[in-house]
Amino acid sequence: MDEQTEAKLTDLEIRITHQEASIDELTRTVLAQDAELKRLREELVHLRELLRDLAPSAVRPESEETPPPHY
Repeated sequence: MDEQTEAKLTDLEIRITHQEASIDELTRTVLAQDAELKRLREELVHLRELLRDLAPSAVRPESEETPPPHY
């Protein structure tokens, strides 16, 4: 192999190494974001349940309803 070909091969190996490192970093970032999204979804469900429990219902239970005037 001549020097020019060897230099190109070395350059390609360096680029591949950097790309692999970038891909690994991106994978870690995506996994962290996925975990954060799952946590936020669970928190949102929990907050909706809390809000539903705190908010009074627009419809009273049947036992608390007054009978209509025609009774």
